[in-house]
Amino acid sequence: MDRRSLIKNAGIAGIAGVLATGLAPAVHAQAAVRWRLASSFPKSLDTIFGSAEMLSKTVKALSGGKFEISVHPAGELMPAFGVVDALQNDSLEMAQTAAYYFTGKDPIFAFSCAVPFGLTARQNTSWKDYGNGRKLLDAFFEQYNFRTASAGNTGTQMGGWYRKEIKSAEDLKGLKMRMGGGVFGESMAKLGVISQNMPAGDVYQALEKGTLDAAEFVGPHDDLKLGFNKVAPYYYYPGWWEGGADLEFFINNKAFAKLSDENKAILDAACKVAATDMTAKYDAYNPVALKKLVADKTQLKPFPKSVMDAGFKSAMEVFAEHEAKSPDFKKIHQDMRAFQRDQILWNRFSEFPFNQYMNGVKI
Repeated sequence: MDRRSLIKNAGIAGIAGVLATGLAPAVHAQAAVRWRLASSFPKSLDTIFGSAEMLSKTVKALSGGKFEISVHPAGELMPAFGVVDALQNDSLEMAQTAAYYFTGKDPIFAFSCAVPFGLTARQNTSWKDYGNGRKLLDAFFEQYNFRTASAGNTGTQMGGWYRKEIKSAEDLKGLKMRMGGGVFGESMAKLGVISQNMPAGDVYQALEKGTLDAAEFVGPHDDLKLGFNKVAPYYYYPGWWEGGADLEFFINNKAFAKLSDENKAILDAACKVAATDMTAKYDAYNPVALKKLVADKTQLKPFPKSVMDAGFKSAMEVFAEHEAKSPDFKKIHQDMRAFQRDQILWNRFSEFPFNQYMNGVKI
């Protein structure tokens, strides 16, 4: 069996076995390939940045060292939000980022990561891989000279850290808040929130100095590492704007086209390994971190239903406004919602009743 067939048939479990033993299939004679990956995240985030490191490790192992991707944290090669421009002008082969950071270019970017009251992690993967999601989004991203692959999903995120309690939608008015921006930022703006889009590494100092009143990032594991609990006492849930945020690898189209079929297969397999690994880490690490935060006097609070309802109303208004201006936005949004409706229907008879029961019993 040649290596291309091995990659195709082995699956993630087989690839993991290759990595665990340190063995790789025999390497065909081909020129060495050296790529650079720029991340929008700091190295301290072992979950997100770790996904890029896992990608690099897997590509090297499967290619026997003939295909290597060096990984660079935010600020090392370029600023955190400079990666799309670098891909577009062919000065970078690959990036790891959150697509909604770039909604200033076009609000459609948000669909590739997360939108308010959008898809969960599993629904996101299913829409992209077995619905129309990946096809529609990659067709849109052609104008920016890249294609996408999941780098892992965070799952449903927390609602963020606040310096004061949020008892009603009125308490959001005038709040300066770090958030991903885009459709979410516009939705919050309708509620009076002043959106600030900044890299994760800059948020602690802004909260400490009071230039931010609130901040959301991902969830307990990352938030504990970033120290947000030291400068904002109230921790709210759920993050209705990110039901399942998909971090992504953006791959330069020209660089990808130059790869051999074998290296394309290796890259595809490595992306899947990295994505699965990141999501599994979040599911394992977040409960542990949440217990530590609560033990350290974090005040954990649910958003009142009135706040959730206000957020839903404002988000739907924003979606309608963008649909009226952009046929492409409307096409992708309507496709996602049609897929979501079927997922919600199935969830009513599968995970929702099961989880509801398990949440009420002692194990």
